[in-house]
Amino acid sequence: MYKALYRKWRPMTFDDVISQQHTTDTLKNQIISGKTAHAYLFTGSRGTGKTTCARILAKAVNCRNMVDGNPCLECDICRDADSGALTDIIEIDAASNNGVDDIRDLRDAAVYTPERGAYKIYIIDEVHMLSANAFNALLKIMEEPPSYVKFILATTEIHKVPATIASRCQRYDFRRIKAEDIAVRLKYIASQESLNLSDDGAAMIAKLADGGMRDAVSLLDQCSVCAEEINAETVSDTAGIAGKDYLYDMLEAISASDTAKALAVTASLYDMSKDLTRLCEELITQLRNIMLLKVSPQTAEGLIICMPDELARLKALAEESALETVMERLSMLQECRERMMKVMNRRVEFEMTLIKLCGNVKNNPETIDNSEIYDKIKQLENKLSAVSQRGAAASVRTEVQETLTANNPAAEAEPVPTVDLKKLRPEDLIPCARWDEVLEEFKNVSPAVAGSLEGSVAATAGNVIFITSQNRFFITLFKVRENALRLGETINRVLGQRYLIRARCTTTKDEQKSMAEQLIKKAKDSSIETAVDNENSYQ
Repeated sequence: MYKALYRKWRPMTFDDVISQQHTTDTLKNQIISGKTAHAYLFTGSRGTGKTTCARILAKAVNCRNMVDGNPCLECDICRDADSGALTDIIEIDAASNNGVDDIRDLRDAAVYTPERGAYKIYIIDEVHMLSANAFNALLKIMEEPPSYVKFILATTEIHKVPATIASRCQRYDFRRIKAEDIAVRLKYIASQESLNLSDDGAAMIAKLADGGMRDAVSLLDQCSVCAEEINAETVSDTAGIAGKDYLYDMLEAISASDTAKALAVTASLYDMSKDLTRLCEELITQLRNIMLLKVSPQTAEGLIICMPDELARLKALAEESALETVMERLSMLQECRERMMKVMNRRVEFEMTLIKLCGNVKNNPETIDNSEIYDKIKQLENKLSAVSQRGAAASVRTEVQETLTANNPAAEAEPVPTVDLKKLRPEDLIPCARWDEVLEEFKNVSPAVAGSLEGSVAATAGNVIFITSQNRFFITLFKVRENALRLGETINRVLGQRYLIRARCTTTKDEQKSMAEQLIKKAKDSSIETAVDNENSYQ
């Protein structure tokens, strides 16, 4: 029976594995030194060699004639392992055996010693598919396994593996295989299989494989029955990336704002049963290629996958559109792709997005006349600036020019200051040496209100006295007519002169709130201490 090439050419030793030398060298050194771990976690994208290395490792630790960390492939254990007849190596597909009962069966069987090899190896592929209860059942035996049991876990989605499991394993990350390494390996396989594979065909397959060796060999196998010579054109036809003129027709229509043409192409594809979700994804891929050509035209050709004639059309599209426009179209298509999975009529959703894409060019900032918009923005900035200045002036008046007089303005005319307050400088103020006397006298007049002036200072300039307090409550209290009159009378009585009072607070509302909270806490702590003292006295 014919055997698929990817199965036939699966690596049998660590030396056959390509582009993963950082992992294979470490595993070989562990095997040679006899210091292998009890649990391994292999992660990476598909086709990079995770399961292959797990099988090689399982063979190598049990091989009777190990050679430089590699299995010999000649002993009975190696031969039975390759044929799947060795009972000491158990492979479990977690995608289909993901229940807690499956892991309990594994745990119960692990108590039995290996039959022929030195170790019983459990390879759990796609381990991230296990249920939460299954992970919990696996946790205990992985933490303290029997000395003859080893676990090798493989996954493509490491973020789904619980940290409690990952922390008990030695983790190895498998990198995507380089395109040039894939091409070299394909040329070797083709020579062994008597296939006529050209260099450009190998390079095209390597690009399409996207870092996965298995995908590359499978595509080579598929191409081998399509033509005698496997070149880039053969690969494109087989992989279905050739004959995509409709994509470029649609992109050109979008770039030219030709909505009718874009909708006509869509209708034609829809009549041919083209999946519109797939069409949206293909447009995203081609716009990505255009984006790369815009950002890095020198290196983009090595990053995109297309035929030579398609590359010319892509370059033409890249020259016609600005990078911002391309990225905006990409975002719109990605959003459309997400919405299409949730709506009933995907055609309507896709056509709505097409109409938006075609209209987007008209709003291109490189072609629009922005003079009118700039004028409106400038007018708005001027208005905001005026409002901000008025707000700042009002704030200054509110904070600094809180005016308090002994004579209420509503009842009696406010005294006229003998100094120009606008030209007043800090050095013109004379500290009020008798301010403490004023505070002591005011305590006799209004002790409750005088408390808000505790810690305050005062200075005079002409017939104006400036009071600075740290208590914002002071401003609120002296807006009351009676309090203002009492303060003015007290100042007149002590200093022998009637003053126009100006006052401000140096503490913000947030600071005042914090101080109040501290006082409340202090009062509570004080009451608690008093209560404790009383209780002790009763005892």
